[in-house]
Parts: sequence; C-alpha cells; structure tokens
Amino acid sequence: MKTLRLRPGKERSLLRRHPWIFESAIAKGGGDSGETVRVESHEGQFLAWAAFSPSSRIRARVWSFDEAQRIDAPFFIAACARSIIARARFDVQSDGIRLVHGESDGLPGLIVDRYGDTLVAQFTSAGTERWKDVIADALLRETGLAKLYERSDASVRALEGLEPATGWLRGGAPAQAGDAPPPLELSIHEHQWRLTLNIAEGHKTGFYLDQRDSRKRFADYAQRLGFKHVLNCFCYTGGFSVAALAGMRAAGAAADGHVTSIDSSGPALERARAHVALNGFDVNRASFLDADVNASLRQFLKEGQRFDAIVLDPPKFAPTAAHAERAARAYKDINRLALQLLIPGGVLFTFSCSGGISADLFHKIVASAGADAGVDGYILERLGGAPDHPMTLEFPEGEYLKGLVVMRKG
Repeated sequence: MKTLRLRPGKERSLLRRHPWIFESAIAKGGGDSGETVRVESHEGQFLAWAAFSPSSRIRARVWSFDEAQRIDAPFFIAACARSIIARARFDVQSDGIRLVHGESDGLPGLIVDRYGDTLVAQFTSAGTERWKDVIADALLRETGLAKLYERSDASVRALEGLEPATGWLRGGAPAQAGDAPPPLELSIHEHQWRLTLNIAEGHKTGFYLDQRDSRKRFADYAQRLGFKHVLNCFCYTGGFSVAALAGMRAAGAAADGHVTSIDSSGPALERARAHVALNGFDVNRASFLDADVNASLRQFLKEGQRFDAIVLDPPKFAPTAAHAERAARAYKDINRLALQLLIPGGVLFTFSCSGGISADLFHKIVASAGADAGVDGYILERLGGAPDHPMTLEFPEGEYLKGLVVMRKG
C-alpha cells in the first residue's frame, strides 16, 4: 500500500475528520490516479485511507478514518446503501431526489440524483472514477432501478486530470431490436407541481433539486402576502415562477397577478413557459425575457416599475474563495438594484450558490447593497439547500447554497 506522509502539523484537519488533503500538506508519497493510499502524520501515525489525485490541488480525498477498513467493492456497496437509506428518513416532497451528495455521504466526488425511475450520476474525482463500475452496479442494486445515466461533464473533472464523460452507464440499450432507447426527457413531481428536464442537457444532472424547499417557501409567501407583481431573475426553467403562480392562485390573486421571468438562455425560457402551461396556469399571466439580468433591473428602475417580490438565484459567481472579491461586487450590484425595485413590504428571495462565499459574507454583501440602495429590510428567514443536499458537522463546505428572505421596510 502506497503512503502519503504529511508535513508537521498538517494532520490537524484530518484529526477533526475533514476529508480533504491539499498538495501543500504533503511531505512525500503519492500514487496513481484514484489509487487508495495510506495517509500518515509526519510522525508516522495512521490518519486515513484516501483516494490520490496527482493533478488536483486537493491531492487526496478521504474514504475512511478507520485503519481496519478495507477500501474494496463491499466498502462502496455499503456506502451507497447508507446514503440511500438516509434519504428515506428525510422529508422530500418529490420523486426527484439527491441520493448521494459527495463528501457529506462519505463518497467524495460522487453526485447521484434520482428522477423517477432513472438515476443520473456525476463522477468528479479520480477516486470515484476508478471505482465507477462498482459504484454504478451498487446504485442500481440498492435502488432496484435499471437505468443510470452519466453526466460527468462538470469543469471540476479537468482539475482531476479527467476527460468529460456522458451517456448511459447502465440500461441504455433497447430491450429488443427496434425498440427506442430510454428517454432523456423526463418529468418529476415537486410538491403540487409537475416539472420537466433533460438529463443530457440540463444544468448539473438536469435540474436544480437543491432549491426544492425554497420554491415551496416562495409559494407560501405568495399565498400569504398575495403577491401580484413578481420578478424571477436567472429563472432557468421557471421553478420559482411556477411557485409564484401557485401561491397567487391559492390566494385568489391569479386573476390580476403577473410573473416576469428573466434568463439569458432561450431554451431554458421555452421550458419555463411550458412549465407554466403544464401546471394549468394562465400563460397571459407570465412573461419571459431573454435578456441580461443586470441591464434589465436598471431598465425597470428607469421605467419606474416596482414589484411585490423578487427572486435572485444567480449562477456561481465565485467557485472558490479566490474569486470572492469580484463575486461580492456582482452580488452586491444585483441585490442593490432588486432592493430598490421592491415596494415597501415587498419580499426579496436572494441566493448565492458560490462555495467561495460564506453565509456570513453573503449577509454582509446584501446588507451593504441595502445601505447603498438606501433601503433597510427585515431578515425573515435564512435558507439553504434541501435536506437531501446535506451539510455535515465534519464538512461545513457542504453549505454551498445560501439564501436570505428579506422584507423591505416601509
């Protein structure tokens, strides 16, 4: 077994059971891509078994802190089973659910989402790539499903020295000659709504399951406060737009309510428009703008438009802490404009999915945006990812999605 020997003092994070070992922490040792290595302190004390990645700054990711643990096929079968069993205890109101959430489930670099009878997996680390076939079989065995699609096309694979990989891993061949291949277009139920996705083309594994509960909270606010003029920025395929319309209808405000959705992706907007119709809402109560959000917000201000509620759910502005300063300016700008566009008593749902922006920093950014806008607000709630996207005690970096619900004081 190959060994990594750490520099003096660099064992502290591992003693706290944090699963990452950075290149700068290693004194000597190595291995092949994805190979399991023994990690020792500078004094030779066993610390962990980890998957080695010769190309990444995160040079090794921990599989186990138990010296007696064997990292073999039964290890991955058991890890997949634990993760899937845990989801049965979570409150998930959907047949679209995250089954494996990387480090939080003890499987660094593995993301697995279930959409009805289809699994979609991302293998984003050298370790999971090496054990891909074992993991794929384990996932199907533990779920009882037959179809597994791979979406290993995230940019982080390049940091691991891995090429993109997409396509059916299991169950992609037609059962008989002449049969059609399995569909890539799928639909799921989320709370009371029906939504669609394409597992080959959609963002992440096809859909943003992490915002499931925040969409429901937005619908609840729309119903309770009777929103009539809603702006959904970076709307993607319109999940928050559907939620707004559902809340309006429940409040009896659908007849004169309107939702404006903005995104720079034409295909995403078309799917958003289809979702409005699919859920039985009046398409005349929704408009869709293929436009830049920042420019649109400025134009709305010039025109004197105001909104009861605004959603800001932008893409990842800061993938790492090194990008935080530039990202902070971008987050501040859109939040400043949104707060100015809210009526007194209006509600802002604002988010950051950037791992390089902490929850505390995000709060400070939004507060600074309010100061520049001359607007104060009540923080009604703090939001995060849905429970099937867990953060654990030992891996706080799992809290990548942060959200605030702010009501403008008036």
